[in-house]
Amino acid sequence: MELITVKNNIENQIISEKDITISKGSFIEANTKQVTLDHLKRECIIPVYSDNESTISHAQFIDATTEVARANFAETRILPPNIRISHVIKGRVPSAIGKPVKELKPEEKTIYYQRCAFMIEVPSLTENVNNNSLSLTIGGVRALNQENLYSKRNLEKFKVFIGFKNLVCTNLAISTDGLNADIRVSSVAELKDKIHELIHQFDKDRFLGNLERMSKFQLDELQFAHTLGKMRMYQHLNKTEKVGKLALAMNDNQIGVVVKNYYGDPNFSRSSNREISLWNFYNLMTEANKSSYIDSNLERNASAFEFVQGLADSLQNRSENWFLN
Repeated sequence: MELITVKNNIENQIISEKDITISKGSFIEANTKQVTLDHLKRECIIPVYSDNESTISHAQFIDATTEVARANFAETRILPPNIRISHVIKGRVPSAIGKPVKELKPEEKTIYYQRCAFMIEVPSLTENVNNNSLSLTIGGVRALNQENLYSKRNLEKFKVFIGFKNLVCTNLAISTDGLNADIRVSSVAELKDKIHELIHQFDKDRFLGNLERMSKFQLDELQFAHTLGKMRMYQHLNKTEKVGKLALAMNDNQIGVVVKNYYGDPNFSRSSNREISLWNFYNLMTEANKSSYIDSNLERNASAFEFVQGLADSLQNRSENWFLN
């Protein structure tokens, strides 16, 4: 793998919370930092493939998504992208070989990020669901660890979503219908077409209706404990035993966070009679999902929605469900 070098000064690549002028809050937390789009454009090198063909950079991806969002929501204001990065790859220019670290000048350092996630909020398109304000949000993930940069350039992989951000807690609400986790393109133009396609096929009203429905179902303490126990057991089932059961992507630590927040979350904990609505349960799951790495976050978020939808279907239809029974 080779690298294309750009003008570089990385002394202030991470921005502080007080400097943020974009949508507030961390939609993902695990091992991530917040950076500016300008930093990605001006202070990061661009990885290339073995044939020296450039990758589509994080900044190009974000710009493409922003452009498509503005075109589709031309009459509304959208906020600048909220960008989180992880897995920094550092280097130095050839002239700095052998130089002690403390003597390195800013222009002698190179940097890029293996993984990048971002969201673009449309604050004027806000809906009230279960007494929570939800703001329409579009975003994506690029994970260069899922590319083979040691081969010749081929189709590049991107993930794009459209859903809602809960303004109470900054949790993202994403369904499988609002997520394309396997976009493969060879150009920015193709990428824009895929983003445009996802936005147009997203059924906002249906998604919001399913979120609203979650509040109509409650789990008592015993049902909640039973469901959490089965969630822990599910991870150890073999592939054959998982067939026919709701899919679950959470890990054991995240399930533990759900249990902890069942008692102490300021917004979505149990009620005074020790019951919890599926809406609150869902938000406990998406809150715990913030600890997922960038390259698995969106899929786990969409999985949480489908899992709770499956619980709601079973309660509504009084049908058999391995996690409940």
